[in-house]
Amino acid sequence: MTFRRFLTRAAAAAAALCSVLAFAACGADRHAGVDGLRHVTFMLSWAPDTNHIGVYVARNKGYYRDAGLDVDIVAVAQSGAEQAVNNGVADFALSNLTNVGVYATKGAQLKQVMQVQQKTSAIWCALASNKAIERPRDFDGRTFATFGSSESDAVVRRMIETDGGKGDFDKVTVGTSTFATLASGRADFGGFYATWEGVQAKMNGPELRCFTEPDYGVPGNADSIGIITSDRLVDDDPELVRAFVQATQRGYRYAYEHGDEAASILVHDAPEANLDEAFVAESMRTIVDGQYWGDRKQIDDGDFVLGSIDYDGTQRYFDFLAESDAYADANGRVVHEAPRSHDLATDEFLAVGAQDAAHNTQ
Repeated sequence: MTFRRFLTRAAAAAAALCSVLAFAACGADRHAGVDGLRHVTFMLSWAPDTNHIGVYVARNKGYYRDAGLDVDIVAVAQSGAEQAVNNGVADFALSNLTNVGVYATKGAQLKQVMQVQQKTSAIWCALASNKAIERPRDFDGRTFATFGSSESDAVVRRMIETDGGKGDFDKVTVGTSTFATLASGRADFGGFYATWEGVQAKMNGPELRCFTEPDYGVPGNADSIGIITSDRLVDDDPELVRAFVQATQRGYRYAYEHGDEAASILVHDAPEANLDEAFVAESMRTIVDGQYWGDRKQIDDGDFVLGSIDYDGTQRYFDFLAESDAYADANGRVVHEAPRSHDLATDEFLAVGAQDAAHNTQ
C-alpha cells in the first residue's frame, strides 16, 4: 500500500484539466437525472477503503435516494480528485483540508464541507527487524521512502529534531509500495496510516516499529479527511450540497455504529478493489476503538456533530507547514503565509442537534 496523504498532495503540482472539459462538465443539465433524482458524481481520492466507507454505506442504505440524489462513485482522475472537483468534472470527492490548502495556494477554489477524521492517523515506521532505528532521532542519516512532497519532509524533520536529532536524511522516491521499498533495503523508514497499512502490518506483516506525529512535535491535525466540493457549487446550488452532505453524514454515522456491516457493504459494493472483508472489518474496529471520527459518547449525547470541521487543529498544522516553507504557488514560488482554515471549510451544511443525529442512524 502507499502513504496516500502525501501521494495525493504531491499531485497538487500537476497541470489542470482542459478548461474546455471543465466548461462542458458544468453545463446547465449536469445534474439532470432519472426518476426525479438529481445526478451527482463523487470521486474517490485513491482506491476504495474505510476512509470512503460512509459514501458507500449512504448509497447502499438508500440515504442518497431519500435525499433525492442519484450518486455515481467514480475512480480518481489522473490529475487528482481535487483538480477534478475544482474544474467541475466531479461534484464532490474525498480529500482533506490540508489538500484544499495546498491547492488553494495554487489558485484552486475548493471547500471542505464535512470533516470525518478528527485526529491524525499517520505513523512513521521502520521494519521492526531494523534494530538501528528505535526512535525518530534514529532516522538521522537514514533513507526515507517518500512520494516527493515537501510536506512529508517537514513532518519527518520536525519529528527528528524534537527527539534530539539533526533532521538530516536521504530520500528515495517510492513507486507503489512503501512496504516493498523497506523490505528491499532501498529505504530505512516511511509513512503509513494506522487505520489501513498499520492494520495490514498487524494482520499480515511485516512487523513495524512506528512513531506518531503528535508525540514528536508536529502540531495540529494533518489528516482532516472528509468531503470537498467547489466554491462554485456551494454558491450556485447550496441545497444540492446540503442534501449530499447530510446523506453522507448519515452514512458515516451508520458505519461508525455498525462497523462490521459497513465493512461488508464496502467489500461487496466496490468489487474492483478486491478487498478482504476481515481486513476491512479490522480497519473499522481500529477507527472505532481509536475514535478517529470523534468521541462516540459526545456524538451520542449531541455534544459533538460527526463531520464537524476542526478549524483550530487544521490551522495549527497549516501554520507549521508555512513556517517550514512547504507551500508553493502555481509557479513553484514558496508561499510563506498559511492558508486560513475558516476560508477553506464550512460546517453550514451538516445536520446538527440530537434530533438530527438520531435521524442520521435510521
